Amino acid sequence: MATARALLVASLALSCFLLPCYGTVLFSSLQRTLEVTASPTSQQVLKAGVDKITVTWGLNQTLPAGTDSSYKTIKVKLCYARISQADRPWRKTVDLLKKDKTCQHKVAARPYSAANRTTQSLDWTVERDVPTATYFIRAYAYDGDDKEVAFGQTTDANKTTNLFQVQAISGRHVTIDICSICFSVFSVVSLFGFFYNEKRKAH
Repeated sequence: MATARALLVASLALSCFLLPCYGTVLFSSLQRTLEVTASPTSQQVLKAGVDKITVTWGLNQTLPAGTDSSYKTIKVKLCYARISQADRPWRKTVDLLKKDKTCQHKVAARPYSAANRTTQSLDWTVERDVPTATYFIRAYAYDGDDKEVAFGQTTDANKTTNLFQVQAISGRHVTIDICSICFSVFSVVSLFGFFYNEKRKAH
């Protein structure tokens, strides 16, 4: 009885010790093994909900065989550049990936086969809810436990090169603007008509 109780206590203690460790992947621990490119040119402005981005990724071919043996999935994300993170804690970069706010916009997820190292690509239309900011593209490699094991990105380590911008949807529609103009013109004409009639009555 005492032995069983001791084993139970030990199991609970081990579980409590291991639980906080799950998902504690640090970005600084990842190797940059993926080559990632994107179609926007430096400082190009894209319109949310309209323009498309072509993203291409693949393993750095200079790396030794077996580097990607644990890769199972590639997840591509749209990430905030440093200039668009300043004074915005909700976009803050944190080394602990589960708390990191750099890459909040998911682009796509694709299976990865170490036996097929050919470059992959996709076209992605910038989603309508993407806010105005400066961005880059990052791809993470995940293992069978869905944990990040490597990455690649279109910018440098400081997130200052090869950046592009997204212009968010303003929330106004062309039809609404036209109606507003027509209403304003009608109001002005009506006002002049009123004064003209009043002037005629006075005479």
